[in-house]
Amino acid sequence: MCGILGVFTNEISENFEYNFQKSLKLLNHRGPDDSGLNIFTTNGGILAIGQTRLSIIDLTSSGHQPMQTDDGRYSIVFNGEIYNYIELREELKKEGYIFKTNSDTEVLLNAWIEWGLDGVVKYNGMFSFAVYDVLNNSITLVRDAFGIKPLFYCLNDNKLYFSSEINALISLLPSAPNLNYQQAYNYLVWGKYDNDEQTFYKNIYHLKPSHSLTIKLKDYVDGKKSMLPERWWWPSIKEQDISFNVAAKKVREIFLENIRLQLRSDVSIGAALSGGIDSSAIVCAIRYLEPEMPIHTFSYISDDESISEEKWVDIINNYVDAISHKVKAGSDDLIQNLDKLIKTQGEPFGSSSIYAQYKVFETVREAGITVILDGQGADELFAGYSGYPLERIRSLIDKKKYIKAIKFINDWSKWPIRSKKQMALECISLLIPESFITFSRKIIGDNPKPNWLDINYLKSNKINFSYPNLSSKELDSFGRRLSDKLRNTITGNGLTSLLRHEDRNSMRFSIESRVPFLTIEMAEFVLSLPESYLLSDVGETKYIFREAMRGIVPDEILDRKDKMGFGTPELKWLKKNKKEFLKIFKNSNQINFLNNEKSMLVIQEIASGKKPFTPKAWKLINYFLWSSLNFNNKKK
Repeated sequence: MCGILGVFTNEISENFEYNFQKSLKLLNHRGPDDSGLNIFTTNGGILAIGQTRLSIIDLTSSGHQPMQTDDGRYSIVFNGEIYNYIELREELKKEGYIFKTNSDTEVLLNAWIEWGLDGVVKYNGMFSFAVYDVLNNSITLVRDAFGIKPLFYCLNDNKLYFSSEINALISLLPSAPNLNYQQAYNYLVWGKYDNDEQTFYKNIYHLKPSHSLTIKLKDYVDGKKSMLPERWWWPSIKEQDISFNVAAKKVREIFLENIRLQLRSDVSIGAALSGGIDSSAIVCAIRYLEPEMPIHTFSYISDDESISEEKWVDIINNYVDAISHKVKAGSDDLIQNLDKLIKTQGEPFGSSSIYAQYKVFETVREAGITVILDGQGADELFAGYSGYPLERIRSLIDKKKYIKAIKFINDWSKWPIRSKKQMALECISLLIPESFITFSRKIIGDNPKPNWLDINYLKSNKINFSYPNLSSKELDSFGRRLSDKLRNTITGNGLTSLLRHEDRNSMRFSIESRVPFLTIEMAEFVLSLPESYLLSDVGETKYIFREAMRGIVPDEILDRKDKMGFGTPELKWLKKNKKEFLKIFKNSNQINFLNNEKSMLVIQEIASGKKPFTPKAWKLINYFLWSSLNFNNKKK
């Protein structure tokens, strides 16, 4: 697990290497154990690639990066882990490759030589990497299928910049980037972020999950070819004919194999434990595979009993005889660490629950654990949360199964934390044309032009005020609406923000966080199953995964119907620290498109109870503080 950084330029300054090393140091928390830099002179300019290393596999110096082939043709910088590197190494040995190290980086480099982009689907892992090919004078950037590991890039004035974190990339730019007003608007008004290639900075982009970008450097300098990312993986959602019991057995096999592979490490391993099905399954699977292995678990315990999961955490810890670490995160701690949290995340984020996660990883570091297994992605893959009922209904309607759809609506509504009113709103949305979505959201209280925005300023910057409808128009979605929704969610529209939060919080403390649900094999299999196996005919979420884990996870966990999301008592924290939050607005210069006084009024009215709680309060606080920290309180 590491940080990577690169720049290609045809304008070489006297202090080029010094400035690059200075930027590379900004990634030291991602890789405190080693760092390296290679500089290449090409016929179009100069290319520098660097890496900071967190040693997990092969702790010796033989894992040093950048890593280069003996003939000097290929060089790689790599952030992540390839869990099945041992199996890939054996496959490559049969093709005549000789290995000098025990590192997964050397396996990745040789796999690239042998298979190129076609081989990326073979990798069971999380990764972002860059490969420079001297012979072709090209560099290729690749990001894993789900976007577990980050990769930012900027193409500007015939120059290329890329990095694992946005602040290191910005430090290389000749001038500070401008704000991305559209992204700011989508975040503040609609709550959307990290769902496409856009960042909060203009002209700085995410390389999207399961995408690559190849740049022929000489052509790029000469302006001969447009450089666009290309998708290297897109799973099929065609339904296979398979019985429920056989499918459950296969899910169990894949999951246990994922856990087995992700327990490979030359350093200590622990697990995050929330008390829900996903994290409990990971902890119990570890015990199932490793009866004698000490298991350290790390759990956030809310001080609000109404959302505390401590009871369920204790059940699992006792069941596997774990070494439990419980983490408390209060509103006073949040205020003291808010600047650190926002700097850690790099860009604005959705809620204060990210702070609880931050504190968990801080505790992991204090306990001396370097690798953690986490249940991220299971909800998005197995139809968790409320189960995405709208898409399930649409599939039934596509197939003209109207009576079954009505029965599903009735049965789904009977579960805890659901209601017929909620389902009615879901069904009404089925009838609303896309062109009326923004209008309909305004009716339910989502004003697209709130008074705390300078609408005229945004209009002058050509902002689109429509709700960013990200619904799929894939041809294979007919009758497979739920599977299509899950496919889009795991490959960029939903899961990526959660993975961003986890990556930044874990790497802030030099922790590698692994997510064993998110593998290509698991995704391709689950997305091919009948949709009733995921969200059952009576509205049970994660139906097949619950059954797959019988005998491994206690039934009282698998049969839970009241699991809530990972949350913090945000309204209570807002009320208690209202004065501190309001200082953020008072101490900030006016942002061009935001009104300080009217933004403060939003916070005051919610904190006093004059208006109902809305996540927009946190987003306003977050954006103002982020802007202050990154733009030195100057107007932007």
